[in-house]
Amino acid sequence: MTKQLSLGGSFTLPGTSTTVNRMGYGAMQLAGPQVFGPPRDVDAAVAVLREALAAGVNHIDTSDFYGPHVTNQIIKRALHPYPDDLVIVTKVGARRGEDKSWIPARSPQEIVSAVHDNLRNLALDTLEVVNLRMGGMMGPEEGSIEEPLTALAELKRQGLIRHLGLSNVSPKQLTEAQAITEIVCIQNLYNVAHRHDDAFITDLAAQGVPYVPFFPLGGFTPLQSSILDSAAASLHATPMQVALAWLLQRSPNVLLIPGTSSVSHLRENLAAATLQIPSQTLAALDSIGASPLRH
Repeated sequence: MTKQLSLGGSFTLPGTSTTVNRMGYGAMQLAGPQVFGPPRDVDAAVAVLREALAAGVNHIDTSDFYGPHVTNQIIKRALHPYPDDLVIVTKVGARRGEDKSWIPARSPQEIVSAVHDNLRNLALDTLEVVNLRMGGMMGPEEGSIEEPLTALAELKRQGLIRHLGLSNVSPKQLTEAQAITEIVCIQNLYNVAHRHDDAFITDLAAQGVPYVPFFPLGGFTPLQSSILDSAAASLHATPMQVALAWLLQRSPNVLLIPGTSSVSHLRENLAAATLQIPSQTLAALDSIGASPLRH
């Protein structure tokens, strides 16, 4: 109970019995540079995963196109056989080029192959949650998601997937998806400086659907703000801890998956779940990326 409370409380995915602590872990940084090839120190990557679980993390976000294959193989090495309460969320919809590029891979056959890659490299018979990754590198792109999602829904019917989510999508695409199958989570770009999804988060909260921000700390360009620095100094925390705590206080349906390849940085991230930001400081942080959609 103490561990759960120290990780921001918990959230149950809609229409399921699957419950995760709100502070999870994103495994992307366990691969090599540019999320390609193996890390310099595989044992260190294994140690980070084991430390995360020891601290109470029970939600790990991954994909077989991280590496490719590398990250899932490290997760298997570190944690298999998996604890009963561990929820591994993976994603499909892309592949990696030999030049380290990210290439859309959303045909039915590519979707089926990606699911089987994840099953094999994680050593699982069923994937708990699979997110369909859409859009481009800079955000969602309008267009139908029916074909790839229908392929995933069929794999769910076959018992290879328990639950489905979406990544990098618009509210309109969620509506289309919900006419095809149940959607248990949304994963989009969002942080204290990038607030385009403010209204989307509020709508999802009303539906009981969790919102999982990727790049919660700015991604490949870390967040930098004098307001964030000042808030961190006043709270005796790091700017990145404040950015994570802000997300947890933003809405109760926000789940976090910050990534790192360092045990010390992992502990620092997890400690952010205990940080309470006073209302005056919250108001100052809100001004960093306030959008017209937020009131």
